Amino acid sequence: MKTAVKLISWWMLLGIVSFAQQGQGQRLPDVKIKDLQGQWVSARTLQNDGKPFVISFWATWCKPCLVELETLKDVYPDWQEETGVKIIAISIDDVRNSRKVAPFVKSRGWEYEVYLDENSELRRALGVTNIPHTFLLDGNGHIVWQHASFTPGDEDELYEKIQALLETEKAEQDKQSDSHDKPHPTPQSDHLRKGMEQ
Repeated sequence: MKTAVKLISWWMLLGIVSFAQQGQGQRLPDVKIKDLQGQWVSARTLQNDGKPFVISFWATWCKPCLVELETLKDVYPDWQEETGVKIIAISIDDVRNSRKVAPFVKSRGWEYEVYLDENSELRRALGVTNIPHTFLLDGNGHIVWQHASFTPGDEDELYEKIQALLETEKAEQDKQSDSHDKPHPTPQSDHLRKGMEQ
């Protein structure tokens, strides 16, 4: 019996890990979504001037989505100041309900960029089955982390992921900067050095 429980636990853990890793490194697909003015945009063009950004799939009828976005609203100004992160909220409300999104967002005072995925094409392309579903993307637009559902406290985990991503990106930039600062031998400098050794 204990062996069966251990096996089930391992399979569940493996499933959670593989779900978390699914899509990592992937860029946003070239799928059209609408901004709140009704203009079509390619999801691939979403960005934050080289800084990390968060995409949250939501709908006006999804209570956990609203809890998540209201929670993020409270911390968003501090996050922007401390990390430069941008939050993008993508509504999956269908065509019948999408006209309600702009007034809904305005009434809530959300400062996020908001887009409409009325036909759920982007949602399907990214494998989102349930909402809320949150993605963290690096400054180059690659998905580095994702999370489905929301419970209070999940915003802390998201913030930790943002900070860890920024630290990783800074370390990579420092490493590249160090490699550019080191003198690279040229055939002439090798020849001069050998001549001086003789």
